[in-house]
Amino acid sequence: MHFFWKPYKSEITQFIEELKAKRPTLESEQLAGRALLWDRPIDRDAQGDYSAAKVPQQPYVYQTDPSR
Repeated sequence: MHFFWKPYKSEITQFIEELKAKRPTLESEQLAGRALLWDRPIDRDAQGDYSAAKVPQQPYVYQTDPSR
């Protein structure tokens, strides 16, 4: 190993590090945005109703039903 050797950092890694240095609140803003759209409590009663209302799919979807 040379004395002047430094580890490689890709352009993307450098960009992300610069962005985080400029905006230290970036990660908390991302978490807040995720919580707004995705992190929701699950309604177990509604989930059970949805599961009970599913109609079983026939093995080959495009085949006509001969009993009709």
